[in-house]
Amino acid sequence: MAKVFTLLRKELVDASRDKRSVLAGLYYAIGTPLLMCGLFIVLINQLSSPEDLPVKMVNADKAPDLVRYLGQQGINSGSGEKADKLVLQISSDYPQKMARGESAEVTVIADNSDEKMQDSIRRLQKALQAYSAEMGSLRLIARGIDPRVLQPLKVELHDQATPDSKGGMILGIALFTMLYSVFISGMNLAIDTSAGERERNSLGLLLSHPVTTGQLVISKLLAVTAFAMLGLVLILLISHFAYPLVPWAELGFSISISPQFMLLMLAVGLPVAMLAASLQLFVSFMAKTFKEAQSYLTMVMFIPLALAMSASYNIAPEVLKWLPVSGQQQALMEVIKGKTLPWMELAIASGLTLLIAAILATALARMLRSEKVVFGL
Repeated sequence: MAKVFTLLRKELVDASRDKRSVLAGLYYAIGTPLLMCGLFIVLINQLSSPEDLPVKMVNADKAPDLVRYLGQQGINSGSGEKADKLVLQISSDYPQKMARGESAEVTVIADNSDEKMQDSIRRLQKALQAYSAEMGSLRLIARGIDPRVLQPLKVELHDQATPDSKGGMILGIALFTMLYSVFISGMNLAIDTSAGERERNSLGLLLSHPVTTGQLVISKLLAVTAFAMLGLVLILLISHFAYPLVPWAELGFSISISPQFMLLMLAVGLPVAMLAASLQLFVSFMAKTFKEAQSYLTMVMFIPLALAMSASYNIAPEVLKWLPVSGQQQALMEVIKGKTLPWMELAIASGLTLLIAAILATALARMLRSEKVVFGL
């Protein structure tokens, strides 16, 4: 173990000398929570106070009550390039048909293939449908008919979600970015200490000393894991102070990263960090050059990203709750929703994570016994 700690100290000293590379690996942990908070602030502001929607209305004088109703919904008659993209054409016989209790025709003219206009089109259609339902109820009342006869079922939803669970649903979107930070933060060090050392011809010199390949692999694994956990610590600390600044109260709940959750996240993230380190070192040593290792890792990193995102959006089968990354992701989501931590699923997922990390580390130790791998032949 003395040799392992000596090698580990050497790896950490070498990594700390290249400060730009270290910061490049930690930029994700520093910037992601700030970016997520900014996006949430913009989204909440749009949901709480939507902007007025300008619409070009043809024959607006034929339906003053409809125009007034739309204005109350923030949909106003306007002109210009933006208003010309969404046109509400009211038929010329609109007042006569409304007076006779018939169906009056209004036409929405817009380009539905324009992604920027789809929300505006749906907003206008929803407002017109609400006005139509209100007018239909008034016509029934005028004829002495209770509008409730057209609603044989009265559906009520008793929402048992707590403010914590509602906040957990939102926080789950950002949770996978926290877990994914262990893969990003240590990646530069993993490439530099493997393919980088080989290109600098220092790997062969290091193995000429009285150390085994197993000791070398363990020291590199611990160094990359340390940087991965440093990224996780940073993203948790920044999230702890940044997320309370978002106006969650406008959506009816609050979100905060508690110290207890931070400790749980660190404990759950440690096996994932070890898996990330062993995977990145294994792939980097498989590559012949530094640039080749970067290319391979860029593609390999899509695997944990896909697993984490699948668990976040509940689009994956049940088996993923037992697998690495996705299992830890789903367990953490249960906690932030105020539910009980699924110990069995988490234990199996974490055990499988450590098993895969051990297999990769053992295979890597055997690989380094080959001169072709050491010298990149």
